[in-house]
Amino acid sequence: MNFKRPGTLLAPLLLAALVVLPLIYVCLTSIWVNGRLDLLGPIRTILRQNLTGVFTNSLFLGICVVVICTLLAFPLAWIMAKTPLRKHRWLDIVLLIPFMTPPYIGSMGWILFMQRNGYLEQLWPSSTAAWISTHFFSLTGMVAIMSLHLFPFLYLILRGAIEQLGSSKEEAAAVHGAGFLYTMRRVMLPLILASYAMGALLVFVKTLAEFGTPATFGRRIGYSVLTTEIQGAISSWPIDFGKATSLSSLLLIACLILWYIQSVIVRRHSYNLVSGKGSRERLYGYHVWQRAIAWGYIAILLGTSIGIPYFSIVSASLMKLRGAGLAWTNLTLSHYGELLTWGSPSMKALLNSLGLALLAACLAAALGTWLALTIGRSKRLSQRVTDMMSLLPNNVPDIIMVVGLIMLWNSTWMPIKLYNTYGMVVLTYVIFFLPYTVQYVKARNGQLDDSLRHAGQVFGGRPWYVFRRIVLPLLLPGVIAGWMMTFTISLRELVASLLVLPPSMRTSATYIFAQFEQGQISLGMAMAVISVGLTTLLLLFVNSMNSNRKWNLS
Repeated sequence: MNFKRPGTLLAPLLLAALVVLPLIYVCLTSIWVNGRLDLLGPIRTILRQNLTGVFTNSLFLGICVVVICTLLAFPLAWIMAKTPLRKHRWLDIVLLIPFMTPPYIGSMGWILFMQRNGYLEQLWPSSTAAWISTHFFSLTGMVAIMSLHLFPFLYLILRGAIEQLGSSKEEAAAVHGAGFLYTMRRVMLPLILASYAMGALLVFVKTLAEFGTPATFGRRIGYSVLTTEIQGAISSWPIDFGKATSLSSLLLIACLILWYIQSVIVRRHSYNLVSGKGSRERLYGYHVWQRAIAWGYIAILLGTSIGIPYFSIVSASLMKLRGAGLAWTNLTLSHYGELLTWGSPSMKALLNSLGLALLAACLAAALGTWLALTIGRSKRLSQRVTDMMSLLPNNVPDIIMVVGLIMLWNSTWMPIKLYNTYGMVVLTYVIFFLPYTVQYVKARNGQLDDSLRHAGQVFGGRPWYVFRRIVLPLLLPGVIAGWMMTFTISLRELVASLLVLPPSMRTSATYIFAQFEQGQISLGMAMAVISVGLTTLLLLFVNSMNSNRKWNLS
């Protein structure tokens, strides 16, 4: 279509200015020290300021979280792919709740449950509960919280990979006398290695990039990581951009190296598992006691990843006095009434979040749809470059992108003074979540046959008419999905809100964070319940609209 041609040049230029330039700015600033080029500048800065421990802390934390996520996700993936429990697809939706819960909110719930005289000791008053509470506040507890947040992501990848194996490979191994463990070790594990490497790498990168849990739980136990050090360097006096850019550039290099390692593993250990031949799934039957173990394992995962944090959050939001503990007479809804009072600081924060998220979602949906149509099926080099740059914000830690945007838009040569304005917040949200709309719309556009456009042109339709009446209605589910993801995540985004919001402005995320830091736990947890409730209702509403409307691509 004609409107694509100018876009093939404009789209990569726009993405280069919005996404690539801030990252280049971070790298150049870190190696341009005292007016001269120093390629080892980031390393010298870290050694001079004794920050090597922070770097090793982040790497060790990432390794531990990957190991625990593997131990949690692999048995669950096998159960849900190879046993009769796979028919309970509702579990997949429930298991996504921990991943969709903002990490800082889940971490706050765990702190309330496990702290001295917390909910664990109130529900189970014993020396064992006191011992657990004391020893939970350590690196072990931090790894557990982050693993329970991220394991659903690895589970979905592993379950999909196991389901693609079919039964022919296992049956062939059984014919040659292989037992269950041998088949698992020599057949199944090598075939899913590529998928596991991709999932494990994503978990590792997300752990390195995570800010919410280290900022709440990590600071309480004195465990510093790269993200909290970067945030402290650019938000606390004295401001140290040299330290922030040095840490950011090393974190970026580490992520890029990991992506390269993952691509090598996937390239060397990828196999064609789906062919033109029909295949059937092999389900392993089990006895009653095995079924009880499987359900027990799932119940423990759901209880620890969803039940404990949400019990703490809801309970804290309903308490009159924290010192009175869990009691029916100590429950009240007054905190919700105070939050929703018109003109209150909490209501202003909630309205700010809604307004910023709504504006960012609309802009990201419009820009992402245009980029997806420009990318098309990625036949040209410019289209492939545009596709790669559109995915970059999803593959780079958020805090690195924030540092680059702050330094770029706060530069003296920048003609548009966007920094320290509401526009800066919206721009950050749009850049963060643009990949969602691009990928959803691109996938939808790839399903459209060119005959639909040609038919419209044959009957005299101009390009804009064909797009408006034929293409756009068929792309609308992808646009809505991208809009929904951008809106829901922007509504509770913490990293960008903490670092780029104007001083006089608060959002629901910063309000929750501030109330927790200041000891106003009940107000903060009530805002958390409202934020999560709003996003959940929005997801249910959009899903019901999509299910009631038929989208026909034939």
